[in-house]
Amino acid sequence: MLAAAVRRCVVAAAAAARAVPRGLPHPAPAPGGAAVLQSVRCYSHGSQETDEEFDARWVTYFNKPDIDAWELRKGMNTLVGYDLVPEPKIIDAALRACRRLNDFASAVRILEVVKDKAGPHKEIYPYVIQELRPTLNELGISTPEELGLDKV
Repeated sequence: MLAAAVRRCVVAAAAAARAVPRGLPHPAPAPGGAAVLQSVRCYSHGSQETDEEFDARWVTYFNKPDIDAWELRKGMNTLVGYDLVPEPKIIDAALRACRRLNDFASAVRILEVVKDKAGPHKEIYPYVIQELRPTLNELGISTPEELGLDKV
């Protein structure tokens, strides 16, 4: 797939290099292949995923009944790599996956990651905890603050 994209860029660059205006007494020299290649941009023509589709994809991922501990960690690692704080419904699904796996440590770690991802925006983490409070109570999960982990 990457090779096809590079091939399209090279073909477009070669076509741009050949596109010298006709009829000039002394055509200007064409720039080198590297210079032309840098000026040609190949954009993806794929559709953009909406926020709702993104949320639904991750909720579906964490709601898989046969998810294992590795898939849970892999999913959270990928999710944390994005430049966003996950929506409470995604975190809810991840916490329920932790409960199905009886993995209390991962549940607390997910909450720590959410707090870390909120960064300097101090209003985000309390909002997420407020939205997750019924789930936390239902599953018997304590927040890092309740466990005293914020003081360490």
